Amino acid sequence: MRTPSIYFLISIALPTFLFAQHDPGRNSMRLLAEEKTDEAIKLVAKAPKKKNSPIDEAEKSYVLAIAACQKGDAEAAFGHLKHAVENGLAIERVQAASRKLLGPLEDHAKFQEWLSSKEKQLLHGPLLGSVTDSSASFWVRTAEEADIWIVARPFPQDPSNREEFIGTGRTSAGQDYTATVEISGLQPATAYQYKVLVNDKKIALPAEFRTFPKQGTDSRFSIAFGGGAGFTPEHERMWTTIAKHDVSALLLLGDNVYIDDPTHPVTQHYCYYRRQSQPEWQQLTRSTSVFTIYDDHDFGMNDCAPGPEIETPPWKRDVWNVFRKNWNNPAYGGGDEQPGCWYDFHIGNVHFIMLDGRYYRDLKGGSMLGGIQKAWLKEILKSSKSTFKVLVSPVPWSPGVKPGSKDTWDGFSAEREEIFSLIEKNQINGVLLMGADRHRSDMRKIKRPNGYDFYEVMSSRLTNVHTHGLLKNAKGSEFVMGYNEDCSFGLVTFDTAAAEPEVTYSIVNIDNEVVGTRTLKLDQLSFGGSGAGLQDQNK
Repeated sequence: MRTPSIYFLISIALPTFLFAQHDPGRNSMRLLAEEKTDEAIKLVAKAPKKKNSPIDEAEKSYVLAIAACQKGDAEAAFGHLKHAVENGLAIERVQAASRKLLGPLEDHAKFQEWLSSKEKQLLHGPLLGSVTDSSASFWVRTAEEADIWIVARPFPQDPSNREEFIGTGRTSAGQDYTATVEISGLQPATAYQYKVLVNDKKIALPAEFRTFPKQGTDSRFSIAFGGGAGFTPEHERMWTTIAKHDVSALLLLGDNVYIDDPTHPVTQHYCYYRRQSQPEWQQLTRSTSVFTIYDDHDFGMNDCAPGPEIETPPWKRDVWNVFRKNWNNPAYGGGDEQPGCWYDFHIGNVHFIMLDGRYYRDLKGGSMLGGIQKAWLKEILKSSKSTFKVLVSPVPWSPGVKPGSKDTWDGFSAEREEIFSLIEKNQINGVLLMGADRHRSDMRKIKRPNGYDFYEVMSSRLTNVHTHGLLKNAKGSEFVMGYNEDCSFGLVTFDTAAAEPEVTYSIVNIDNEVVGTRTLKLDQLSFGGSGAGLQDQNK
């Protein structure tokens, strides 16, 4: 059995503040998880009051309430919680915390009376996910164990057609009071309206979604993607910006909530609950299918490479279990026998292949994917019949984009070449690369001597404060376009129904300004194609 990499062991032993990612709330929670209560109080109390700070008055009061509970001061904790809610904290945060962190308040009569006047049955969700051409899944978290019904009807409703599609499930304490409910038998490319019932009582306002085009058929659609979604109240409006676009799916490519604490589930829950309680997030994700993979700040810590073993370090499976309780993906690697977050899905004639770049990352063995996932990827690529195949990685494929670092595919260049050579050997047309990790949005070209040039679209500053500079002269890849002046996301439109199938990549900033656009024709991503230059829609 191999031991964890020295690089990882060093990273996990370093002081918390080195991995703060501008998040005193999260870091305070980590200290509370370690029962360093006074240190947590000091950290949150001295957090700067800045416009784009990830901790505001409500969040400070919330953390101080949990600290007061650790000190056994129920009256102070109650005061902090009331102040937090008065300043905008979602009551769902209080209810979720009460199960694990607010023990001294269980017998506090005034708190219980106050909470009962505000509490909700549905804490988080519905989160739409795993949409196909004939089905959809809905993730929810409830206050207590409860029966869940999802009831969907075609939209707009036809009075003469009363057909309903119903899915049922039950939330459980063992799954952190979550459940994922699937409905099937739906029609392709069709709009539906649905409602959520908890214990036979309608809870959520009706919402709409649309099934994907029939798999393998030509169509035109868009998806949004990105990573780098650290919690910043000022930037949570990004989810509203994305919602303004008619996208079939949102792909989150890692660093989705920034946990940086693989050994304390309390910290992990704090980060997930915080995002899941945001109204902007809820509005977007109840109607847009979300697909996720993790990266280092969600799975372990900065640049972690925990090695190829399933159970070593021992926290790996626990982190994976928390991850899958908080998302709504069609699969999670190989399941319990082979944990991970790799899977694939189709929208019409486009094949998305989502990769896990962390669970089995092995610096000594030179593999980012591990043997099982890599074998799966090779078979998927060789068997895919879709017009476009999108290889989705949590870190950049393009050489030279993180100078001096082995955390991107530059640290696994032999494995990258193995994948690229397989594409060329089997003459697989239509491959588009997609990556995240760098806090900016880019498009780059990787020249290939034995086939068509690969293009990579990258975006990873959805809500982050920290920015990485544009690299226009990186060794090994060519800069096509980029943007880092503000938060942004990637908007990718596929048109396989066109006479010349094409894919268009646009960079859209948080203010909904399109700051760059390029279009690739399928011919440019084909063996024997013309390789003609990109079309620039800005000209």
